[in-house]
Amino acid sequence: MALEVIVTEPAQPSDLPPLIFVHGAWHGAWCWTEHFTGYFADLGYQSYAIDLRGHGASTGNLRTSRVAHYVADVRRVAVELPESPILIGHSMGGLVTQQYLAKYRARAGVLMAPVPRTGAIGATWRVATSHPLAFLRANATLSLGPIVDDPDRAISLLFGPAMPPGDAARYAAMLQDESYLAYLEMILELPHPSRVKDPVLVVGAIDDAIFSAREVMDTARSYGTEAVLFPDMGHDMMLEPAWQEVADAIETWIRQPTVDD
Repeated sequence: MALEVIVTEPAQPSDLPPLIFVHGAWHGAWCWTEHFTGYFADLGYQSYAIDLRGHGASTGNLRTSRVAHYVADVRRVAVELPESPILIGHSMGGLVTQQYLAKYRARAGVLMAPVPRTGAIGATWRVATSHPLAFLRANATLSLGPIVDDPDRAISLLFGPAMPPGDAARYAAMLQDESYLAYLEMILELPHPSRVKDPVLVVGAIDDAIFSAREVMDTARSYGTEAVLFPDMGHDMMLEPAWQEVADAIETWIRQPTVDD
């Protein structure tokens, strides 16, 4: 299997830890290279944005892909690095990051609008009640693509009120299908915070239509910390106009002695 990994080098070598970016459902490495990888490169970080199998330029069959396979993709990249990385996972990628940290060690983990510790049942209810026909088609076809195949629907689920319509439409056009098996595991394969020994930061968006701020706060509490919540943002925090506020908060946290040592 060919795994696409977009490596962004800093302008000058540094002793800062490498970053692995893990995208969520319907996305690919592109969601990180839009803003985040360049931002962190300017600060001296080397970053690795993965197209999980079946996404973007990576090969793989979405019909058979499971969360454990995505964890294996991350592991495949991590073991090739000269030092332990910091994992930054968004949404489904937040679940992949949680499952990775429960099994392997890393420098730290950052969970952005992650699948909650209670799973995606709340998100399922919200999508089913607000977009019932799309939800029925997704279940009938055993494919998550129908949830985001309409641009207006995708925009309403992923972006907040501050997102410029042109940018939102461009990003919506870049979305793709997602594994139905992975979706089921987002409901059934719950995270295991008690198994995670590395520092964890949890950030979320007040206007997230997928995972609520309450769910994000509950997830943070399960890791013994408090969530950092951003107003006027939707689910795709790394693409919102105020994305740098999120990146700044992550970088400030990374620089803490408990993470940076």
